[in-house]
Amino acid sequence: MISIVAPVYNEEQVLPELHRRVAGVMDTLGEPWELVLVNDGSRDRSAIVIAELNRQDARVKGISFSRNFGFQVAVTAGLDFASGDAVILTDADLQDPPELYPDMIAKWREGFDVVYGVRVSRVGETRFKLWTAKLFYRLIRRITKIDIPLDTGDFRLMDRRVVKAIRSMPERNRFLRGMVPWVGFRQTGVPYERASRYAGESKFSSVKQMLPFALDAITSFSYLPLQLATYLGFFMAGLAALAIVAVVLVRLFGPSAPLLGQATTLVAVLFLGGVQLICLGIIGEYLGRIYDEVKGRPLYLIDQLWGFEGGSDK
Repeated sequence: MISIVAPVYNEEQVLPELHRRVAGVMDTLGEPWELVLVNDGSRDRSAIVIAELNRQDARVKGISFSRNFGFQVAVTAGLDFASGDAVILTDADLQDPPELYPDMIAKWREGFDVVYGVRVSRVGETRFKLWTAKLFYRLIRRITKIDIPLDTGDFRLMDRRVVKAIRSMPERNRFLRGMVPWVGFRQTGVPYERASRYAGESKFSSVKQMLPFALDAITSFSYLPLQLATYLGFFMAGLAALAIVAVVLVRLFGPSAPLLGQATTLVAVLFLGGVQLICLGIIGEYLGRIYDEVKGRPLYLIDQLWGFEGGSDK
């Protein structure tokens, strides 16, 4: 059994074509398969379309959240409900081509537990999006202790034991692109050209959307921001010690005119205050994530299910 998991947010125009292309590829392989669509609080007719696809084809199964919980949580729900021996994560917008599934499955049958798609090119993306994505992947790889593959997204195939390992990790602020390399096992990449969206608008293109995602990635897998705050504190303390020595020497052996004025003192105080607030902000980011964890709330709440007899086996 091969499970294909696709989070859905306002994708009513894409879903019939996604089903058609997935069915066309998987039917030619002769493998049993299921398409698990996770409706992440869509405001259009996505839930209705998923229900209709389930009536037409029992291999299409649907999960509908009570509200929008976010892409990473939607993927997690898909993993919770997927029953396949291998699970393929993909975007619903068809930027990740179903025609690559046979190559991924072939690598899996060779013995690889994770087969991820490596983006050779990205059609339809702005220069800003391409530049920031390239910078982000290289930055996160440098500051973490895990080997996160460059130029990869969530498009990947995972063996059942990898899925079970991911499901055992209950953290709220999730970064699956780091969690999958963290679990280890045998992993390899398959290059592909990422297409433009089949229809609709991108849900993940603005700085407002990308920045929280980047912060989750950094705070989940790196202590570097906290270490930088410590280093900055030591640097400022050393600078202050040198300044004290310099002031004493000037007072003892220099001219009798005042050394420092009110403006200089004000600038120094404001600068040190800014440094302190930055450090507190960094600590606050980590503390906020700890607060999310200790509350122990469920990752998601389900409104409707289509095609699942006994619900999740989690």
